[in-house]
Amino acid sequence: MREPVERRRQRILDAVRARGSARVTDLATELDVSVVTVRRDVEELARSGQVRRGHGVARSVTPPEAEPSTPPSGETVGLVVPERHSYLFEAVHGARSVLETAGIRIALHIAAHTSGSEQAMTQQALERGARGLIVAPRWRSADAERVDYGWLAALPVPAVLMERRPTPGSPLHAMDSVRSDHWYGTHLAVDHLIRLGHRRIVLAARDDSPTARTVRAAFAQIAEERPEVEESAVVLSSPTAVADPEAHGEAPVDLAAVLRAHGATAAVLHGDVDALMLVQQLRDEGVRVPEDCSVVAYDDVVAALGSTPLTAVSPPKEEIGRGAAELLLRRLALPEGARPEAVRSVELLPELKVRGSTAAPPPPRPA
Repeated sequence: MREPVERRRQRILDAVRARGSARVTDLATELDVSVVTVRRDVEELARSGQVRRGHGVARSVTPPEAEPSTPPSGETVGLVVPERHSYLFEAVHGARSVLETAGIRIALHIAAHTSGSEQAMTQQALERGARGLIVAPRWRSADAERVDYGWLAALPVPAVLMERRPTPGSPLHAMDSVRSDHWYGTHLAVDHLIRLGHRRIVLAARDDSPTARTVRAAFAQIAEERPEVEESAVVLSSPTAVADPEAHGEAPVDLAAVLRAHGATAAVLHGDVDALMLVQQLRDEGVRVPEDCSVVAYDDVVAALGSTPLTAVSPPKEEIGRGAAELLLRRLALPEGARPEAVRSVELLPELKVRGSTAAPPPPRPA
């Protein structure tokens, strides 16, 4: 028997008041109704002033019992991200939706490619009154990451690392963080190709970010552990990736030659802008995608826009930003002198979006 509408909405209201906020998808699961139904109920409750709507979230208009109070509106949070990083700007959009719903003003600080720019932008945010920070350091190398340990660990306001995994045992291990599980994303790419029948797979990846380094290490591990993989190789997708990121005129890796050298029928390419360029290079060399070589892009910013839309691992970019903002709001809402909450280290799983660039491998050529 279907539950009366008013009773269902009261249950939603009770859940939101008890928790402070609740995701629409979670409420739909708990109530055993569709997401559309819950969204319609939340809209009606918001219209009557009983809840506040966020992006996929219903928030209480009063503080929940035994939970931190809502941070005062009008405060400012600083977001520090690297320049020319479209991937992280999608995360910024997610953070913005949460913070603005909570009445928090956002100050975006874009760090240049120069060494020390993230620290300078963070200091600027603090000088302008930021009560909290969400920081996504570039960390072009492991050494660059270690240089940032000291000042990040000493920040005087609540802060969350966004899309960065602190090295275990480092001073940042006890810092709140929200990120993608890139090992799992790499697993999705390799497993998809194996299921299609590919046994020789190449990874062409950058080496200028923590994500790139994680993808490279994960691919090597997974290819070694999967008995189906007969041969694998890891190459740099661009020679500028480990040198000067501002350099121009250097050709990307000769992917067609790498495929021939290893007899590979599939490639995982990080990131997706490089992937589109390398797919075009393959076409110029007479290698058809996916007839001769299947391609999975890692990142999904522009992968779907290629002349052949690319199958891609899609990290939950907006959700990463929303998660970082929600975690920071919890910190900001703690009353002065309250017992600190446990540090949270959150990983969200990417998904695989299958498009036209992957297929079963071509039959072996006769000897």
